[in-house]
Amino acid sequence: MNRDHIKFFHELRVRYAEVDSQGVVFNAHYLTYFDTAITEYMRNINYDYQTLVSERGLDFHLIKSTVEYLHPIGFDELIEIGVTADKIGRSSLTWALAIYREGATECLAKGEIVWVCSRIGTKKSHRLPEDFVQLISEYEKP
Repeated sequence: MNRDHIKFFHELRVRYAEVDSQGVVFNAHYLTYFDTAITEYMRNINYDYQTLVSERGLDFHLIKSTVEYLHPIGFDELIEIGVTADKIGRSSLTWALAIYREGATECLAKGEIVWVCSRIGTKKSHRLPEDFVQLISEYEKP
């Protein structure tokens, strides 16, 4: 993923507890990094996820997650996780994510997260909230 096509980045420092015996970030932590960055993206566009759940009875369900490990990331490295809304469907949203060293252009890992909106308790898809789609669309405009 080309860093120039991403507007939002969230910075993290790799903690010792996230590194395995090979001295690199353990694979499962990449999904935690992605989840954290998506949460910060939503905070950045001023979307109130808590209200979506508590007052509107809607939630997002993860239906797909992928990670492609391109280059190792080690302890104490400062990384930037890029997030972009790649595809907005009727009830689904595909996030494209990429991890870079601070200020660098080489992609260390990339991935995809797919969410489906659902009314809580129904286990059926529900149209994405219009205000959510509008905020993302406005933010992602070139």
